Amino acid sequence: MIKTTLDEVKKVLEENLDLGATDLTEINEDSPLFQSLGLDSLDAIEIVVILRKYYGIIIENMEQGREVFKTIGALRKFIEQNRTK
Repeated sequence: MIKTTLDEVKKVLEENLDLGATDLTEINEDSPLFQSLGLDSLDAIEIVVILRKYYGIIIENMEQGREVFKTIGALRKFIEQNRTK
């Protein structure tokens, strides 16, 4: 398992998604991923691509995606547990 910090996840998302004026300092582990960052369904596809590109992770199905995308902390934990890069 490769240690993954919340700041690392926020940085990768900020560099790859159009987050507008979202203040990432206000985002914590319990922040709902889509609501707190103002994301939509197209951004979900982008996050799937980001996971593969940066971490070597493939989201297998929509059920898995729903769980992983609940909060930014859930995303961080999923990356930490499954990353190969």
